[in-house]
Amino acid sequence: MSEISRPALTIRMHGDDNVAIVANDGGLAAGTLLPAGVPGAGITLRDKVPQGHKVALADIAQGAIVRRYNVPIGYALKDIPAGSWVHERLLQMPAARALEGLPIATVRPPELAPLQGYTFEGYRNADGSVGTRNILAITTTVQCVAGVVAQAVARIKSELLPLFPNVDDVIGLEHSYGCGVAIDAPDAVIPIRTLKNISLHPNFGGEVMVVSLGCEKLQPDRLLPPGSFPITDERDPALGPETVCLQADHHVGFMSMLDDILQSARPHLARLDARRRETIPASELVVGVQCGGSDAFSGVTANPAVGFCADLLVRAGATVMFSENTEVRDAVEQLTSRAATPEVAEAIIRELGWYDRYLDRGRVDRSANTTPGNKAGGLSNIAEKAMGSIIKSGSSAISHVLAPGEKLKTEQRGLVYAATPASDFICGTLQLAAGMNLHVFTTGRGTPYGLAECPVIKVATRSDLARRWHDLMDVNAGKVADGEASIEDLGWELFRLMLDVASGRRKTWAEHWKLHNSLVLFNPAPVT
Repeated sequence: MSEISRPALTIRMHGDDNVAIVANDGGLAAGTLLPAGVPGAGITLRDKVPQGHKVALADIAQGAIVRRYNVPIGYALKDIPAGSWVHERLLQMPAARALEGLPIATVRPPELAPLQGYTFEGYRNADGSVGTRNILAITTTVQCVAGVVAQAVARIKSELLPLFPNVDDVIGLEHSYGCGVAIDAPDAVIPIRTLKNISLHPNFGGEVMVVSLGCEKLQPDRLLPPGSFPITDERDPALGPETVCLQADHHVGFMSMLDDILQSARPHLARLDARRRETIPASELVVGVQCGGSDAFSGVTANPAVGFCADLLVRAGATVMFSENTEVRDAVEQLTSRAATPEVAEAIIRELGWYDRYLDRGRVDRSANTTPGNKAGGLSNIAEKAMGSIIKSGSSAISHVLAPGEKLKTEQRGLVYAATPASDFICGTLQLAAGMNLHVFTTGRGTPYGLAECPVIKVATRSDLARRWHDLMDVNAGKVADGEASIEDLGWELFRLMLDVASGRRKTWAEHWKLHNSLVLFNPAPVT
């Protein structure tokens, strides 16, 4: 059936909601009669309602609650008759729930049978971690060296990489940190441990290679102190990381610097090239879930499918990380009630409270999160966005909490809340630091986001986006809204795709096109 002839379709998330979203591509025109069998049947639209936007299913009086997901997403600023377009200009956003008096570890998710027998082909590291890719990463201690490292990486790829066919890629860990910062400020620990933990990422096989300028505040032995990481070559561990320092006296000219980096890279490549994939239980997957360019369908199609898949992963013994402080803040009681223990609940409160104070220092609040694209896609405010965002976490108990930049310990499995800002780039960077070896990213508006360090599976919330961006989106969750698949169908499809991508049997579109965003370190400390 063509989109032009498709009957009017609305979607309501809960039976007590007084709004539903319009599912039709292009939206619905004023005067459209909602047909039998859909929420609001018999109502005639008073306004043109764009796709993904809300229509009032009943008269809503001024000051009354506008309810979606069976929670208040706002209060009507004036009377809203049934059939009206309900958008952000008609709503007063609810205040954030206080962090006191919350339910603490009160929900016990049902015990689900373990999923056994699922495996993928990965790289087992000496420290017990598992990689999904085999990459040489060059750590940089300061932005000043980024241009030199970029040219060195280009030469390594053209001159050396063909000699080592089992190495997937060579990348520079470029970032904007390292100097001009208050390096001893209390919060400076966050960007430093983030970069350290990314340098030791499972996809890099324990090979640590550093390029330093020489005069920066973040010195190599501060970033990677001797004895803080395994040494894969024959050097004394007390020497610290192998470092190419551009200001070293023996460098005479630019070519000398490049040649030194290439010479240093060769033995690392040789050791990585000797590695081989082996069959590994699905329990060794560490999956980060995130959304960006969200719309009203995010909480209807893609995020629920990711949530179902998250439950499958937890049942298989794997680790799932969800994040984005401002995008869970309005659902904090859902987090604390699902905490496995009171200690986990208190850790959630501590991290969200810290972030509240961080925003207060900048004289903004959580409402600054929603973007013009979010609103164009039907999300009126952060309260509504949060309800759709948190669904990515599934239904399992939250077993652990990570502060920004912290790394997962071997025993920290299950569903983990990694407390990060909601920025796509910062969240992805911090999830890398935590040790994710596979990334799932949902989008409604569309984004070419990708990471060089880890494969990123992109999930479109709408079929129109999946069709138009057919060579950028890996999964079309819009089939749920179209009635062509269930949440469970999509969850299993995603689970099986993850095993294939983790094994290297499938490349994501972001990998295919080499679409890689830069690392963005979260630095709440002052810049000097």
